[in-house]
Amino acid sequence: MKHPHIAVMLNIASLGIGAVTFVLALFAFIPFLGWANWFLIPMGLVGLVLGVLSRSTTGRNVNIVVLLICFVRLSMGGGIF
Repeated sequence: MKHPHIAVMLNIASLGIGAVTFVLALFAFIPFLGWANWFLIPMGLVGLVLGVLSRSTTGRNVNIVVLLICFVRLSMGGGIF
């Protein structure tokens, strides 16, 4: 890669998006707030794409875990609650 600092910045952006999405996903575990996961999943997907584009796998792995948490929560509430 010609500009290695871009890959590092993509990983940092991916980690930041993953951290924010994780904190918001914790609030979505409150009963009747499960619908918020429908907004968190696209955020996690953006972080996942940035993590895939970077050299490091840390940001990618964080966003995969966050997406799994959101999908499990949605399945527990039937996709709404």
